[in-house]
Amino acid sequence: MSEILDKAKQWLSATFDAATQQEIEQLITTNAPDLEDRFYKNMEFGTGGMRGVMGAGTNRINKYTLGRATQGLSNYLIENVHKNQLKVVIAYDCRHNSKKFAKIVANVLSANNIKVYLFEDLRATPELSFAVRHLDCDAGIVLTASHNPPEYNGYKVYWADGGQIVPPHDGKIIGNVNALDFSEIKFTANEALIETIGKEVDDVFIAATVKNGSLSPNIDRKKLKVVFTPLHGTSIVSVPDALAKAGYTDVHIVEEQRVPDGDFPTVKSPNPEEPEALKMATDLANKIGADIVIGTDPDCDRLGVAVRDTNGNMKLMNGNQTMVVMTEFLLRKWKDENRINGKQFIGSTIVTTELVGGIAKNYGVETKIGLTGFKWIAKMVKDFPELDFIGGGEESFGYMVGEFVRDKDAVTATLLACEIAAFAKQNGSSFYEELLAIYLRNNFYKEHLIAITKKGMDGAAEIQQMLSDMRNSPLSEIDGEQVVSLSDYQASTVKNLITGKVTNIDLPKSNVLIYQTANGTRIAARPSGTEPKIKFYFSVNTPLEAKENALKIEADLDAKIQRIIKEMKLN
Repeated sequence: MSEILDKAKQWLSATFDAATQQEIEQLITTNAPDLEDRFYKNMEFGTGGMRGVMGAGTNRINKYTLGRATQGLSNYLIENVHKNQLKVVIAYDCRHNSKKFAKIVANVLSANNIKVYLFEDLRATPELSFAVRHLDCDAGIVLTASHNPPEYNGYKVYWADGGQIVPPHDGKIIGNVNALDFSEIKFTANEALIETIGKEVDDVFIAATVKNGSLSPNIDRKKLKVVFTPLHGTSIVSVPDALAKAGYTDVHIVEEQRVPDGDFPTVKSPNPEEPEALKMATDLANKIGADIVIGTDPDCDRLGVAVRDTNGNMKLMNGNQTMVVMTEFLLRKWKDENRINGKQFIGSTIVTTELVGGIAKNYGVETKIGLTGFKWIAKMVKDFPELDFIGGGEESFGYMVGEFVRDKDAVTATLLACEIAAFAKQNGSSFYEELLAIYLRNNFYKEHLIAITKKGMDGAAEIQQMLSDMRNSPLSEIDGEQVVSLSDYQASTVKNLITGKVTNIDLPKSNVLIYQTANGTRIAARPSGTEPKIKFYFSVNTPLEAKENALKIEADLDAKIQRIIKEMKLN
């Protein structure tokens, strides 16, 4: 504890402002229980940026941890991007302190003689990705903590291609950040280098989303009844406008969740992956007889979609289900327009359903698979400029249509979801029936995610122990099925557990393990990069002979997943 105390006392120096010193003094005086957590490590500037609880301390999001990250990025840009005038664009979401933090970040960049474009008010993260290339910037920064609880904030960094930073830049930027002392941060702004931006970028972005998300000219969009909720987030400034410009007139916004609010007062978690977060929206849909519900997370890169099942009940699609329907729809359109010629691809990730690859294969299109995180899908677009990127997504409710945005994009994906629903309705089908048609052709796939929280130093050690046990003492059987392989992305190997044969994985190293059984069951485990959690991804599948059997088959697969969770002692 003496080491923690020494580290805390360093924050009582003149390097830190009076309010910060006062907060730390109070923590030391009262022997606050969270003093250790605030100082036992530095807030990690990871491969995409930082995310954490706000407050004073090295392991918190504050003026100094953000300033240090920005000073490190500034140093890296100055050393490696040789231009007369470096340029960075900054956006921020609805969270507490986001606007203030964005100005601090702008100040540091300008103090380093870097031109800054700062959005006038909150904006969706995909618009930031778009703006990087639109404004010919060298980097972009967004202040957001996605769907984390209200006490969190964060900082994501984008490179000149509009995608989040990837190797080699990420590691080198991290090195620059870690080498800095807080006293080296330049906080004094050069206001002449900070330019406020807004509508002039919004208009071009919305036009691009409508172009990319409106795929069938003969759809009567006025007949689709849509319920939309921004869950108190930034999407209120872009999604309703995009829907209107695309021609959707019967749009109903959940009024209680319309106003941006960093406390997210009507939900336990502003996460559209959770049915509870969309309850107000589905209640409204039932009241007015809506066809589709869409909810977006606070920074508007993820979306949850709920549609009516064959019994007319609102059903929340999981991210994999939304992704396969979107991918099928895009591929069908490309095929109908005779645009598929072997030079296209779909992007996916190692923990996303394998069904998406099967669908692409049906159309003669390759699926490229990257590590978890949309930055790897953006990197695919950059790495294969000779190929057309049709679309791509991941299980965590993110999708990207085309490559005009280089990150998951809930604005364009909202339009695409509505386009599919409107097209299906016009043709006597529905979004859900389109999904069932895919299952009839390819097998019924059901995925499930659980996240186990383990906080603090002890929790981090527990997570590492769980992964170590799975790695070094692999299961031989899961729910009566023989385990045939273990993919270890940290070791970059796939081991056949029957023959002992080992093959290499040609992807960057990542602490992910995937078990595969003889029957096609997959279980993936990985620690969260932004929260004190370990995540387990389950995927099971079986043939679907008739649409009428769908509910029973789904119940059987859900039961199978629950048996596996119990067998692995994860509940």
